[in-house]
Amino acid sequence: MNAYSITEEQNGLLFFKINREKKRNAVNYEVIEGLETAVEIAESSDIKAFIITGVGEKAFCSGGDLSEFHQLKTRDEAYPMLSRMANIVGKILLLSKPTIALMNGTATGGGCEIATACDFRLGRKGLKAGFVQGGLGITTGWGGGTILFEKFPSSVALKMLADSTIYSDEELLKMGFLNELYDGDSYESCLTFLNKLLEKDPSVLAAYKSILKRKWLESSILERIEKEVENCAILWGEELHHQKVDEFLKK
Repeated sequence: MNAYSITEEQNGLLFFKINREKKRNAVNYEVIEGLETAVEIAESSDIKAFIITGVGEKAFCSGGDLSEFHQLKTRDEAYPMLSRMANIVGKILLLSKPTIALMNGTATGGGCEIATACDFRLGRKGLKAGFVQGGLGITTGWGGGTILFEKFPSSVALKMLADSTIYSDEELLKMGFLNELYDGDSYESCLTFLNKLLEKDPSVLAAYKSILKRKWLESSILERIEKEVENCAILWGEELHHQKVDEFLKK
């Protein structure tokens, strides 16, 4: 079974779905390859919006697959993976089409980084989410920390990152991390949220996104994301990180 699916709908939506329900939709190298392909399609095609979601109702994305990425021990081993994912997350942020994280379930770690890069975050009622990287002895390393500080008040962003805890759906809504909570069918909830947007011509949507893109590029956001990647790679190679991951995997 493929680790992901890419589906282009007749209504102008392009869906990328992580298909690793037993792994809580964790990102592995196959998912990374799929995301690269999906972002390229989204940028080059005439779609109106790009949606990222997961299979099932329990998990949107639990971040990087620790059972796979834990084989990366040193800074030099971790950096290529972190840099590759940060490049994807940066492209999601700067995509010329509106992007939606359709959070069908819980998001942790890198899953929150992917969601943060999206323009909108819709969450299923009952979900939980949090940047738990600090509890594993590292920081965000896919660019999510930089983007979080860009999009949210610094006090909110720093609290979410430094606490490294899991928040409830209502807490996430109150902080502004979620734009809306939904109950029921994910697809129909997404269509309802995007109802007015889908009436617009793709050129109009792209023009509005270009305003945001200019703002972020002028603030050197890609360079700042690169610094985040480098810092995370250093911490990744430390003994504390490997010890924390070993403890997590033994639970």
